[in-house]
Amino acid sequence: MIPVGLKPPSKHAPRRLRTDADLRTLQRLMTHTLVQPLVGADDELPARWRDGRPMAEVAAEFIKPNDRLSSFERLQIYARCYWFRVIDGVYADCPGLRALLGEKKFSALVRGFLAKYPSHSYTMRNLCARLPRFIREEPRWTAPHTALAHAMARFEWAQTVAFDGEARSRLTPDDIADAPPARLKIALQPYLSLLALDWPLDDYIVAVKKRNALRGDASNTVDHGPRGQARRRLPRPRRQRVFIVVHRYDERLFYKRVERLAFRMLEALAAGRTLAQAVAAAGRGVKPEQVRDWFATWMELGWFCRRK
Repeated sequence: MIPVGLKPPSKHAPRRLRTDADLRTLQRLMTHTLVQPLVGADDELPARWRDGRPMAEVAAEFIKPNDRLSSFERLQIYARCYWFRVIDGVYADCPGLRALLGEKKFSALVRGFLAKYPSHSYTMRNLCARLPRFIREEPRWTAPHTALAHAMARFEWAQTVAFDGEARSRLTPDDIADAPPARLKIALQPYLSLLALDWPLDDYIVAVKKRNALRGDASNTVDHGPRGQARRRLPRPRRQRVFIVVHRYDERLFYKRVERLAFRMLEALAAGRTLAQAVAAAGRGVKPEQVRDWFATWMELGWFCRRK
């Protein structure tokens, strides 16, 4: 299987690097050797390459042996460094998903995900951007709790976005003082995510982090990666429809629950509706004083910005 987003490698490495094209060919081949899943209990490179050749033969085309290690052994060091680093990155970004699935199932999910969607960014920050998509595409890794796992992956990715996503100039009262509601369009900050969820995942993730913090205080053992000791399982959350805004304020991450009607209004604004249309989208049950209070809170939190 060719990992998504990577062009197929050449069959052989170039004998000499004479051009930029030769360098790209070499880089592509080495990348594919590194991102292929490790196998066995000892996390080793597969014994054979995709075309059936011994992996040692492939490695010898672009890595020299030394007096201690063969070409294959040197390549394996790089492969393990890559895999353990990105696996650890997913563990760090997804404590809630790990708690939901348990160690064994989460480990299998992470490896399956990274085999199909290896890191394609210069920063580890974007590592889990495609994890919700993968869970939806291949539910076997999370069954029978795929819907819950998908919701958690979306919620945890929203936290990454909120933590360091783009922030635009905040809207001020003067910016909208003279604009009629029928024409006024307001944008939401790019770092803000609106999530309608079927489980109270905000409460669940707080419980997970509290449990992990208590365990960390009681031990000097580093326990955030795949080789950490098993943790006490928390009961899975029960179904409850909640509407959550994941955002940041004063450089800190927050998740704030809002009422269903308020959520509808925010969704409409995010979709480019005018303020009057957004109020109408909230429904007939919304009262003017509610809109006033919501709007005052959202302005104070800096959720609004100018439209581009």
